[in-house]
Amino acid sequence: MPATTPSADAPLRALVVDDEAPTLAELTFLLERDPRIGELHTASSGTEALRALEEHPVEVVFCDISMPGLDGLDLAKVLARFADRPQVVFVTAYEEHAVDAFELQATDYVMKPIRAERLGEAVRRVVAKRSDASPSTTPPEDETIPVELGGVTRFIHRSQILYASAQGDYARMHTANGSHLVRVSLNALEERWGERGFVRIHRSTLVSLAHVTEVSSDSGRAVVRVGDVELQVSRRHTRDLRERLLRPAVR
Repeated sequence: MPATTPSADAPLRALVVDDEAPTLAELTFLLERDPRIGELHTASSGTEALRALEEHPVEVVFCDISMPGLDGLDLAKVLARFADRPQVVFVTAYEEHAVDAFELQATDYVMKPIRAERLGEAVRRVVAKRSDASPSTTPPEDETIPVELGGVTRFIHRSQILYASAQGDYARMHTANGSHLVRVSLNALEERWGERGFVRIHRSTLVSLAHVTEVSSDSGRAVVRVGDVELQVSRRHTRDLRERLLRPAVR
């Protein structure tokens, strides 16, 4: 999940993705020498990249295109749905994907073999684009969240989430089809999704008002029904829930 975006003049946080170890090492070596690059992470596949991004949000992804499984183009399509979308620089040996890269709004398209000067130009373009971008805290219409299920990365949408419950420093997101543990705190979700119809009803529960079908009172305590589940509302959150129910939920 995305963290606070650093200032425009801060070193770039970057992720390098390539399934070929020598190329991955070369890209990492060249980028580490560039003072405009700060925090740097690596991944050897598209799926591994998504797992890395859950823990280490970045401003730019340097990505190969031809990779087994989730290839670079598919990865870029997923990244396009992120609330804080990182820039993508494709680093590839194939010219024929340039049109696809353009349609995916890639910042640059660097051909292999990699030249330090050309890679440096790509970094310059990333920095310039970041400086020109106007800051925005508005989440997309429907954010995509990568989740792990049996060793496979799948994707759910925010609109599918009925409620989220705290589980230590993680949050368990509950949908109609099951639940998924995600490496993000409930406080971070509340801050991020508060304007998208999610409200705190308990210190350990965040619920989507769009999916609340019933609110009742049991011995003076409010209870909300979400699907087939009844969730207790703590006394301290009851007033906020009532106020929010008077406003339309945002999907």
